[in-house]
Amino acid sequence: MSATRSAVHSLWTLAAEPGTKFETPKIEYGQLAPTLIIVGAAILGILVEAFVPRKARYLTQVALAIAALGVAFAAVVKLAADGYATDEANIAAMGAIAVDGPALFLQGTILLASVVAVLTFAERRLDPEAHGNRVDSFVAQAASVPGSESEKAAVRAGFTTTEVFPLALFAVAGMLVFPAADDLLTLFIALEVFSLPLYLLCALARRHRLMSQEAAVKYFLLGAFSSAFMLFGIALLYGYSGSFAYADIAAVVDGTSGATTPVLAQTAGNDALLLIGGAMVLMGLLFKVGAVPFHMWTPDVYQGAPTPVTGFMAAATKVAAFGALLRLLYVVLPGLRWDWRPVMWGVAIVTMLAGAIIAITQTDIKRLLAYSSIAHAGFILAGVIATNPDGVSSVLFYLGAYSFVTIGAFAVVTLVRDAGGEATHLSKWAGLGRRSPLVAAVFAVFLLAFAGIPLTSGFTGKFAVFKAAAEGGAGALVVVGVISSAIAAFFYIRVIVLMFFSEPKADGPTVAVPSVFTSTAIAVGVAVTLVLGLAPQYFLDLAGQAGVFIR
Repeated sequence: MSATRSAVHSLWTLAAEPGTKFETPKIEYGQLAPTLIIVGAAILGILVEAFVPRKARYLTQVALAIAALGVAFAAVVKLAADGYATDEANIAAMGAIAVDGPALFLQGTILLASVVAVLTFAERRLDPEAHGNRVDSFVAQAASVPGSESEKAAVRAGFTTTEVFPLALFAVAGMLVFPAADDLLTLFIALEVFSLPLYLLCALARRHRLMSQEAAVKYFLLGAFSSAFMLFGIALLYGYSGSFAYADIAAVVDGTSGATTPVLAQTAGNDALLLIGGAMVLMGLLFKVGAVPFHMWTPDVYQGAPTPVTGFMAAATKVAAFGALLRLLYVVLPGLRWDWRPVMWGVAIVTMLAGAIIAITQTDIKRLLAYSSIAHAGFILAGVIATNPDGVSSVLFYLGAYSFVTIGAFAVVTLVRDAGGEATHLSKWAGLGRRSPLVAAVFAVFLLAFAGIPLTSGFTGKFAVFKAAAEGGAGALVVVGVISSAIAAFFYIRVIVLMFFSEPKADGPTVAVPSVFTSTAIAVGVAVTLVLGLAPQYFLDLAGQAGVFIR
C-alpha cells in the first residue's frame, strides 16, 4: 500500500504558497551587446541566404559580416571605457557570463582577428574565372558529391557558398562567450556553438574536396570525443560541489563554502570527483588549444581545410580556448594549484618539444604551420603555469600578437599557386624570393615573428611569457622553451633560405595578384607584427590592466 502511495505521490507536487513570486531572469543586455550583435548578424545572414537574389548575396554577406564585427568591437571598447575591465567588472546574465578585463580583452582580440579572417574569406581573384564567374576558396555547392554532374552544373552556373559568412559569425559568437563563461554549462554550450560551424567550414574547400571532407570528419569525431570528456568532467564537478557556477565550485574546493547539505558534505570530502572531473574538463580545453597529446587532429585539419578557414581557426579558436583555460585554472581551481601545475608542466614541455621537432620533418607548408601552432601552444602554456598577474597579462598579449601573424601567414599561403590550386609543398617555394620578392619578404617577416626574432611581435610575446614563468618559479620550463624556440627557428629559417637562396624551377608556381581584401589582411598582419615588436609597451600595459579575473 505504501509503495502504491509513493508511486502516486511522485506524480504530483505541492502548490506554491500564496503570495510567493517567481523571480524573473535579469539579463544585462548592454553588457552582453558584443555577443548579441554577432548572433543577430548571423541570423540576418541566414535570412539573406533565403531572400536575397543569388547574385547579390556575396557583397551583402561580406558587408554584413564586417559591419557586425566592427560594431561588436566598438561595443567591447565602450564596455572597457565604462570601467567594466577594471572597477565595474561584474557577472552578468544571472551568473552565466563574466564581464571583466580578460573577457573584454580576449573578445576584442577575437573580433579584430575575425575581421581580418573574413577579408580572406571574401577573396575572389586568386583562381582563374570559371565559365565567366569569379570563384573563391569555397565549394560551388556543398551538398553535391565531389566530381559529380551536379557539382559541374553548379560550377557552370556560377554558384558560390556564401553561407560561410553566417557560419563564421556563429563560430565567433561561441568564441566570444567561451572565455567569458562563468559557469560550466555556459562553457559547454559556447564550446558547441563555435565548434559545429567550424566542422562545417572545414569541409567546404573548392579544390581537394575529399581531403577537405576527411579533415572535417576527423575534426568532428575527435571534437565529439573531447566534448564528451568535458561533459563528463562537468558532471563530476557538479557532483562534487553541487553547483555549476565557478565561484561556488571554487568555494567548495577552498573549503570556504558556507552552505552545505549532508549530501554535499559527503561528496565534498571525496577528492576523486574533483580531481577526475577537473582533469576531464582540462582535457576538453587542451584539445581545443592543440596541446600534446590532444593535438592529433591539428595537422590533418589545417592541411585539409580551406586555407582562409585554417587561418581563422588557428587564430580565433586558440584565443578563445586559452581564455577559457585561464579562467578555469585561475578562478575555479586555484585551490588545486599544487595538483594541476605539475601536470601542466608536463603538457607544456611535451607540447613545445614535440611541436618544434616534428615540424622539422614536414614537407607541406600548412602542416609545418600546424606543428608550429602546437609549439606555440606550449609557449603560451608556460605563461599559464606562471600563476601570477604577469602570467595572465603575458598570455593575453601573446594571443593578440600570435593571432594576426597566423592569419597573415595563411593569407600568404593562398597566393602561391600552380595548376592544382595552392602550391603547399615546400619544394614549390624554392626561389620564390626571386620570382616575387615582396610576397617572399612578407612571408619571411611572419616566419621571423613565429621564430621569436627581436623587433617582431613574436619576440615580445615570448619574452613576456618566459619572464612571467621564470618569476613564477618555472625556470626549468623557460630553459626548455628557449631550446624549443631554437629548434623551431631552424625550420622557419630553412623556409626563408629556400625562398631566397634557391634557384626557381622552370615549372614552379606563380604568385597570384590578390584583391584589396587579401592585400589588406596581409598588410594588417605585417603592421601588427612590426608595431608589437618595435613599440609594444602600450599594448603590454593594456594587457596588464586587463589581467584581473572577477570571482
